[in-house]
Amino acid sequence: MHRISSQFNNSDTQFQLRRQEVRQAATNRQITSQSRIGQLRDDPIAAGHLVRYQSYLGRVEQFEKNAQTLSDQYNVREGYINQNLQIMQRVRELAVNGATGTNTPDDLKNMAVEVNELLKEMIQNANAVGPDGTTLFAGTKTKGIAFDVVMGNVPGSNEELIEKVNYKGNVGLNRIEVDENAYLTVDNSGTKTFWAEPQQFMGQRDLSGWMALEDSVVTIDGVDIAVKSGDNIHAVAAKINNSGASVKASIDPVTNGLNLATTDSHQLWIEDKTGSAMADMGIIKDSSQRPPYNTGDSVKVSGGSLFDAVIALRDSMIRGDNEAIGSRVLGTLDQGINNLTTRLAKNGSDYERAMNNVQRSQVAQVNTTQLVSREGDVDITKAITDLKMMEYVNQATMSNAGKMYDSTLLNYMR
Repeated sequence: MHRISSQFNNSDTQFQLRRQEVRQAATNRQITSQSRIGQLRDDPIAAGHLVRYQSYLGRVEQFEKNAQTLSDQYNVREGYINQNLQIMQRVRELAVNGATGTNTPDDLKNMAVEVNELLKEMIQNANAVGPDGTTLFAGTKTKGIAFDVVMGNVPGSNEELIEKVNYKGNVGLNRIEVDENAYLTVDNSGTKTFWAEPQQFMGQRDLSGWMALEDSVVTIDGVDIAVKSGDNIHAVAAKINNSGASVKASIDPVTNGLNLATTDSHQLWIEDKTGSAMADMGIIKDSSQRPPYNTGDSVKVSGGSLFDAVIALRDSMIRGDNEAIGSRVLGTLDQGINNLTTRLAKNGSDYERAMNNVQRSQVAQVNTTQLVSREGDVDITKAITDLKMMEYVNQATMSNAGKMYDSTLLNYMR
């Protein structure tokens, strides 16, 4: 109920005009920003949905970038692995030729020169750096070289040659999020990619009476294994076998020592994370020595890398040892080629999975964008129509107001 007064018409007209201006301003803002929600009170429920959709859309875009970066890295790594595989095929051809027994010692030495150059190329590929400046095959230690070269004098050669190749990276794994609570595990360890044969540790220390004196944690190939106080050697071997690491533990029936053998071709990586269980058993040295070159002095080690196999071939050719080339060396080369082929296939599988995640993220972006548009975007056609109607109403209101107050001072001058 309104109180009628002489100011009522003027006040009510001014109020309606201001109200109309507010509506026009809100519609103009929607058209300008192309969003129908400027404040939470415009549509609280839609605003809540919109915030969640936009947040998820931002995460999906990051998931796509993560997967795309991974696929690029896999693609680059595949090129270097494939090139080393081609080199190994050529090395094997030379080994087969050198094992026939039809070559003179000078011929073998000439072939050793080519083998040595192929070895250098392999090491160069293994130390490759990606487009982003990170080392490709050093695990999570991406700012240094993956393999270090040790030069030395080789009998039969009149110059220094590569005597040993040591791994300088680590076996750390990267977990990259490519979906909500879904991760891809990235293994860039060069000790797996460029290894030739399964490795074995044969402990010579009698551990039949050994018992853990304190709780400790042993890390084997990046897997933590808890050793409890009072555990004997049989309990430790059982825990290693049940840990999921690619290692098989057993007790030597002759020496009663702990034997460890990898289930595939890679270099064993053992350390005492806490405590000193492995050092007490004599498998590794004290914690001042870092893996993988911390093996105990009494432990016999077998199994080498691709580089060890090629070095053995070169040295056998320099010595003119046809028998070694045709037996042990050729067998090791074949194992190395098989492992390199397996790692190449694994890299390709990881690439395909990363690309699948890229495609899924792209589809999710399209679907989420539609949800954001449904909740937040303004209907431009309807907004422009409403704005035009408001302008017509405003003009009509102003026209009526002008007619209501058309009296002037001249009406009173007679």
